[in-house]
Amino acid sequence: MEEENVSRLYIDGKKIILIGTAHVSKHSAEEVKRVIDLEKPDAVCVELDEQRYQSIKDDSRWKNMDIFKVIKEKKATLLLMNLAISSFQKRMAKQFGISPGQEMIQGIESAEEHGAALVLADRNIQITFSRIWGNLGMKGKAILLMQVVGSIFSKETISEEELEKMKKQDTINSVLNEFTEHFPRLKKPLIDERDQYLAQKIKKAPGDKVVAVLGAAHVPGIKEEIRKENDLKRLTKVPPKSKWPKVIGWSIPVVILAIIAYTFYANPSAGLQQAISWLLWNGSLSAVGAAVAWAHPLAILTAFIAAPFTSLNPLLASGWFAGIVQAYIKKPYVSDFESLSDDVQSVKGFWQNKVTRILLVVILANLGSSLGTLVGGADVIRIFIQNL
Repeated sequence: MEEENVSRLYIDGKKIILIGTAHVSKHSAEEVKRVIDLEKPDAVCVELDEQRYQSIKDDSRWKNMDIFKVIKEKKATLLLMNLAISSFQKRMAKQFGISPGQEMIQGIESAEEHGAALVLADRNIQITFSRIWGNLGMKGKAILLMQVVGSIFSKETISEEELEKMKKQDTINSVLNEFTEHFPRLKKPLIDERDQYLAQKIKKAPGDKVVAVLGAAHVPGIKEEIRKENDLKRLTKVPPKSKWPKVIGWSIPVVILAIIAYTFYANPSAGLQQAISWLLWNGSLSAVGAAVAWAHPLAILTAFIAAPFTSLNPLLASGWFAGIVQAYIKKPYVSDFESLSDDVQSVKGFWQNKVTRILLVVILANLGSSLGTLVGGADVIRIFIQNL
């Protein structure tokens, strides 16, 4: 008799067994072990990419992080989103006494035990985030970032009803579920494209018998997509960046500088007032952002000095400079990296851990600078109109 969470398919002479698991269920790992022991497959596919696989295999992965490289490569926001997902997992584990992802670990261990080939069948999480990010406008990006950060700081417990709902989702879907309800077009990169990618990887797994360990939410889509041919190159292509943000990013400083220069020419005292307004609004709000992140006084000063100038150059950001100064002065210890996965479970931990505090300095100083650009730019225009 067909088990409730197990589907058996026959594709081109190959037997494929799909196990629809619950990422937050104690029983899924037992079922994974039972099915693999019974089937003795040639290959086991798990819903992981290389990055998530390494995070499972290497508990000390944080020790090797180069925080300066993260800042310079503009990956602070991406790292914060990854930590948000880790925080979400940890809180669930703590509340219900479970280990999210245990069924994937069991899949890996059972594959090794039976000498089956292990296939990491999911798309790289950074590509998924990039394709999600590419489908959002400025407003959507701001909302997404606030929601992800908000999930870190939420103290709400998860109800049994919500837990049952989560058992039908994977971890990424669980964190972003509410957001996809407001932005339905994100279902494509988050779920549909991953169904296609997973289906193709499972179908191409080596051997005549393949077991795939998957979040239950992906099983219906994979059943449909596995009979089709899906182009993995297309699914892993990072969408080209729109030219408009760059055009707008360069247009704003050119307009601001032109207005100040003209005002200086027509009325030097009004031009000086504009320049001071620009410097104070940009510098002050960026410094406030750094201060909210508990930055070192020199990092706050760096944000204040850098913001008025980096706001005029889209290739630079005050948060990068403030973050680098923070990292030099308050360089994280090995213990900060070791405790990172535990510290991200609470707001206090986020602010106390030197690694996450650096990320917060970068992001909040940049946010303050962006707000300062809007307010300072508006004041420059106000003074210009008054002196026409």
